[in-house]
Amino acid sequence: MKKQLLLVLNGKGGVGKSFFAVNFVQYLKDRQIAHAAFDSDNENSTLKRFHPEAVFLNLADPRGLDPMIQALEANRLVVVDCRAASTDLFLNFFAATDLTKLLASLDTVLTLAMPVGAELDSIEQFQRVVRELGNNCCYVIVRNPIQGDALPLFDASKVRQQLKTELGAREISLTRMEPWLVDGLNRTDLTPTAASRHEAFSILDRQRLIMWQRRLYDQIDSAAEVLLPNEKHPTTARPSRRA
Repeated sequence: MKKQLLLVLNGKGGVGKSFFAVNFVQYLKDRQIAHAAFDSDNENSTLKRFHPEAVFLNLADPRGLDPMIQALEANRLVVVDCRAASTDLFLNFFAATDLTKLLASLDTVLTLAMPVGAELDSIEQFQRVVRELGNNCCYVIVRNPIQGDALPLFDASKVRQQLKTELGAREISLTRMEPWLVDGLNRTDLTPTAASRHEAFSILDRQRLIMWQRRLYDQIDSAAEVLLPNEKHPTTARPSRRA
């Protein structure tokens, strides 16, 4: 039975990493999929705020990332919300531990769920990761229309074409959530699942959250073969750290 290490990664802040991670972990709970969750941002700990059982990773500790690998001994799925500006730290950890080879010995697939926004910086993060990891992992592009549905810079980028045509990346899209709903969830520390039954939200806003979550879950389902442990999971290549 294959295992899965899923990193929600993009060194650019504000592209929706924690937003996706929070709702993905809620998806796992709603679908009763066993998992372990880790939050690597102990200053702005969004994942742990919404899911208190998530465990902190201390990135200041040289062995701070070890627990996410050790958790694979007891869990088929490990999810990590990677804080902003941590790409180099994770890539250096991969190289120092020959992580892809280690994961292969544990029958574990590495998948990167990478939110992308309209900013050039978030696209450059994709280029950095693809250059370093190449086909040693699976990729899921998470389109996050924070400022509208269009992502013209990313759509025209060479890295998107490379991800889709050479590396077999899957692409899913978040639906923009109304700002008052985002504010309400943050104010109450509730995910859409809990908020859809909570009196703090009006009956229409509860229905809006139900519909938003339904669309998200449909998107996750469409890429389940790379987002979740799967015996037919795509096989990644031998480890190599590209220059």
